[in-house]
Amino acid sequence: MLEIKSSPLSDGEFNRGVFATIDIAKGELIHVAPVIPYPNREHILIENTVLDDYVFEYGKNHSAVVLGYGMLFNHSYKPNATYDINFKNHTFEFYAYTDIKAGEEVLINYNGDVDDNEALWFNKDEVEKGKDETDC
Repeated sequence: MLEIKSSPLSDGEFNRGVFATIDIAKGELIHVAPVIPYPNREHILIENTVLDDYVFEYGKNHSAVVLGYGMLFNHSYKPNATYDINFKNHTFEFYAYTDIKAGEEVLINYNGDVDDNEALWFNKDEVEKGKDETDC
């Protein structure tokens, strides 16, 4: 259903994204990713690593490394997928927010809500300096 390929939305050495290999209907479960949660007080150790831009908030007091394809979905303010956190099972469940065609990149809104157009944490400095924010 999914594969990892080079993405035109990112650049650098690791310009990857998640792509549909088949047509996926709106509402369909796309991927279940297990998580490794850790207390927020330990996040200072992650901030100096590449993982800092990939981990997710996991409730009020924790962050999480999302396994599987979970950390490889790219961002869009017009996403075709969304996710729910299943705290009981310690997973992130990714769903098609719209119909997704085979070959199309699967995109989520990094803000956690499909309608949240707030500047992303790693772009806030650029936005504050007057630069336009685009999909990344």
